[in-house]
Amino acid sequence: MEASAGLVAGSHTRNELVVIHGHEEPKTLRNLDGQVCEICGDQVGLTVDGELFVACNECGFPVCRSPRVEGDDDEEDVDDIEHEFKAIEDEKKKQEHVSGEFPLASHGHGEQMKVPLPSSRINPYRMVIIARLFILALFLRYRLLNPVHESIGLWLTSVVCEIWFAFSWILDQFPKWFPIDRETYLDRLSIRYEKEGEPNMLAPVDVFVSTVDPMKEPPLVTANTVLSILAMDYPVDKISCYVSDDGASMCTFEALSETAEFARKWVPFCKKFSIEPRAPEMYFAEKIDYLKDKVQPTFVKERRAMKREYEEFKVRINALVAKASKAPSEGWIMQDGTPWPGNNTRDHPGMIQVFLGHSGGLDTEGNELPRLVYVSREKRPGYSHHKKAGAMNALVRVSAVLTNAPFMLNLDCDHYVNNSKAVREAMCFLMDPQVGKKVCYIQFPQRFDGIDKNDRYANKNSVFFDINMRGLDGIQGPVYVGTGCVFRRQALYGYNPPKGPKRPKMVSCDCCPCFGRRKKVPKYARNEANGEGASLQGMDDDKELLMSQMNFEKRFGQSAIFVTSTLMIEGGVPPSTSPAALLKEAIHVISCGYEDKTEWGLELGWIYGSITEDILTGFKMHCRGWRSIYCMPTRPAFKGTAPINLSDRLNQVLRWALGSIEIFFSHHSPLLYGYKEGKLKWLERFAYVNTTVYPFTSLPLLAYCTLPAICLLTDKFIMPPISTFASIFFISLFSSIIATGILELRWSGVSIEEWWRNEQFWVIGGVSAHLFAVVQGLLKVLAGIDTNFTVTSKAVDDEEFGELYTFKWTTLLIPPTTLLIINIVGVVAGIADAINNGYQSWGPLFGKLFFAFWVIVHLYPFLKGLMGRQNRTPTIVVIWSVLLASIFSLLWVRIDPFVMKTKGPDSKQCGLNC
Repeated sequence: MEASAGLVAGSHTRNELVVIHGHEEPKTLRNLDGQVCEICGDQVGLTVDGELFVACNECGFPVCRSPRVEGDDDEEDVDDIEHEFKAIEDEKKKQEHVSGEFPLASHGHGEQMKVPLPSSRINPYRMVIIARLFILALFLRYRLLNPVHESIGLWLTSVVCEIWFAFSWILDQFPKWFPIDRETYLDRLSIRYEKEGEPNMLAPVDVFVSTVDPMKEPPLVTANTVLSILAMDYPVDKISCYVSDDGASMCTFEALSETAEFARKWVPFCKKFSIEPRAPEMYFAEKIDYLKDKVQPTFVKERRAMKREYEEFKVRINALVAKASKAPSEGWIMQDGTPWPGNNTRDHPGMIQVFLGHSGGLDTEGNELPRLVYVSREKRPGYSHHKKAGAMNALVRVSAVLTNAPFMLNLDCDHYVNNSKAVREAMCFLMDPQVGKKVCYIQFPQRFDGIDKNDRYANKNSVFFDINMRGLDGIQGPVYVGTGCVFRRQALYGYNPPKGPKRPKMVSCDCCPCFGRRKKVPKYARNEANGEGASLQGMDDDKELLMSQMNFEKRFGQSAIFVTSTLMIEGGVPPSTSPAALLKEAIHVISCGYEDKTEWGLELGWIYGSITEDILTGFKMHCRGWRSIYCMPTRPAFKGTAPINLSDRLNQVLRWALGSIEIFFSHHSPLLYGYKEGKLKWLERFAYVNTTVYPFTSLPLLAYCTLPAICLLTDKFIMPPISTFASIFFISLFSSIIATGILELRWSGVSIEEWWRNEQFWVIGGVSAHLFAVVQGLLKVLAGIDTNFTVTSKAVDDEEFGELYTFKWTTLLIPPTTLLIINIVGVVAGIADAINNGYQSWGPLFGKLFFAFWVIVHLYPFLKGLMGRQNRTPTIVVIWSVLLASIFSLLWVRIDPFVMKTKGPDSKQCGLNC
C-alpha cells in the first residue's frame, strides 16, 4: 500500500476511477483488470512453470492451485478451496508451534486472570438484595391492601408508579449479582509473542476514527486522537489507522495531511521518552512535573522544541478551519487545480488517501510509521447511508481489503489514547489461548477530561461504568457503548463463536446404588462413536453454508477480494495483489450501492435500525453466543470530552434514550429476540431489557414528582394514617435501600458523591430527556412523525468550565422547571395552610413536605444550571420567576383557599338570641 499514491476517488457503479496527486493532473489508474490468483499470486492462465491451467469455475475466485473443474462433482463432496484455506491455517499453526507459543501455555499462567470479589464484600451485598426484595413485596402488599378512599386517584397513581419502580429496580439490580475484577500481565504477553530474535507475533489491529462535520468536531481534536493512535506502544507494522470523513470535507482531508507530517516528528519523540498521554494537546496541558522519571539530558531541550513545533501545527490547523468557515461559491479547489470531489456532500464519489504506509511512511529518524488512511465513502441521492453505523461498516470493508487485521479498535474522534499500552491490554484477552477465541470484543470504560470537580450533571457515569458494567462482566460481558472497544473481526462478520469440547454427561447404570435409568444412546450417536460422523465433527457450520458463491455475494457483497479476506481468520491480505488493485477494490466496497441485497446492517457489522447502533451491535453478538470482557487498566485506556453544559448534556441523553425506544419497538427488542438460539443468558437479557425500557420510567417518575405539590395544594395524601406496625415496612424499606447503596459503593469503589450525582441526574434526565424520547419515539412508531428537539442558541466562554455556566434554552428544560416551580409553590402553600390551621395540622404536613423536598433536592443541580453564575442570572429565568410569583400572589388573594372557614352558630339549637 503506497503512501504516495495520491487521493483515489471513484464510483464503482459509474465505472469511474481517478487518482489525484498534489501537484499533478488527474491520471486514470492502469493495469487494474489483471486476473491474479488470490492464494498463490500467479497470473490466472499460467502456473509457476508457465503451463496452462484451468481456473475455478464454481466459486468464481481466480484460484490456480488445486482448481475445481467440471467433473469434480463426481469425485469429491467437499470444495477444494476449503482445503486450500485449511492448509493455510495448518501452516500458521505449525509456525505458531515452532515459535514456542504452546509450550508457554502449558505452564498454566495466562496473560489475564478473572478475580472474584472477596466474599466478605459480595455476600452481605447479595443478602441485602434478597432482603430488600422481600421487604419490597411486603410494602407493595401493604400499599395495595390499604387504599385512601378520599383521594383514590392520587393513591392509585402512586401505587402504579411504585410497582413500576420496583420492576425497574429488579431489571437494574440483578444483572449486578456477579461482579468481578480482572488483571492483565503485559510482561507475559511480551514473553509469549515478542521473543527476541523472532518475528513479532502480536496480532495486527485496525483502528477506526469517525468524524462528520469539522465545524462541530474540530479537526484539531481529531488530529490529537490520530496522533495518539500512531504513537501507541505497539509494533508499527501491526497498526493501521483509518479515519472516516462522512462529511467529505476538504478541511478534514488537509488537516489529516498536516497531521501525517507532524506525526513524523511527534511519534519518535513519544517513543524515545515514553511520555503519557501521547495526544500532544493533553500532554502539554498537564499541570504536573513533566521531569519526573526523566533521565535523558536532552529531554528538556527536545520537549521545548516539540512544543514549539506543536504550536506551529495548531496554527496551521486553525488556519484551515478559518478558511473552511467560508465556502467559495465555485466550490473548493485542490492544490493542483482539481475541484475537490466532495464539494457536494450529498452527491460525491468515494475517496481514499493513504497518507502513511510502507512507502513514504518514515519518521524523522528513518523508522517506519503506522499506516494512516483517509476514507470518505461514496454518497448519492436516493440511497440510505445509515449515518455512523454505515460509515463504520464501510471502514470494516476498506480495512479488510487493504490490511485485514483480525482485530479492530473503534474510537470517536474526541477520544484519544490515554494509555499507550491499551491495545496490549486488550490482546491479553483476545489472544488468550484458552478463552480468547470466544471473546467478541473488549470494552474499556469511558473516562473524560474537562469535567468540573463536582460533576454536577453526572458526566462521569461512574455508577454505570464502575458498577453495572463490572456486574455484566461476570455474566456474559458488558454491553458495547460506542467507543473504546476492540472487536474481533470474525464476530462482526456474523459468525458464531467456535464450539468447545462438551463435558461428558453422567450416565447411570442399572445397579441398585445408582439412581435413575440408563439412558438409551441414539443410533446416530453410536454411528458417530464408530467413526461414521467423524468427518463432520470438526467442520465449521457457518463457513460450510457460505462456501458457494451465491451465499457469499448475498452475505458479504460482490467483491472477490473482500470475500476472500473474510475467510482469513488470522488476517492479512493476499501477498500477490498489487496496491493499485487493492485501492480499486477499496473504492468498490465503499460504493453507496454495495450493501444492496446483502446482510450488512442486518446480520453483519454495525446493525442498522437505531441511532444507538452500539447497543444493537453488541446485543446481536451476545445472542450468537459470544461473550465480551470489561477491561479496566489502572491508567485509563482512553479519554474523551463530555458536554458539561446542562442543555447539551440533556440533548445527549435524549439521543441515547431515543435509540433505546427505537430498539424496544423493533424486531430486535430484547423482550422477544434471541430465544431461538438460546445463547443469551437470562441475567444478560435482563440488562438488555433494562437498556430499552428505562426511558419509559419517565412517565411514572413525572407523575410521582407531581404528587407532592398536588398533595400540598389539595390537603390530601397518597397514604392512610400509618400505624406503628405499618411504620415497620417504611423503616425496613428505607434501611434496605441505604444498606444496598452502602455495600454497593464498598465493593465498587465509587464515592458517595458520585453515587448521589447519579441519583440526582436520574431524576433530572428522567423528567426531561427520557420523557421527550418516549414522546418522540411513540410519534415516530405510531404516526411516522420524526421530530427533533435541538438547542436553539449557543454561547461560548473561554474561561475554565465557562461552558458549565452557559445558558442554552431548549424545550427539554420545560418539564423539570415546571416541577420545581409547582413543588416550591406547594411547600409555601402547605406551610401557610399549617400556620393558619394551628398546631394539629403540622403532623400530617411533615410527610408531604418530606415528599416535596425529595423532589426539590434531586432537581437542585438543574436549578443551579438554570441560575448560571450568581451574578449572571439569565433574563428569561428572572422573567419567569416574577411572572409566576405575580400570578400565584393574585390567585392567593383572590381565592384564598387555604384559610380555615369558621362556622357560625347553629340557629336550630339556640334560636335567634344565641
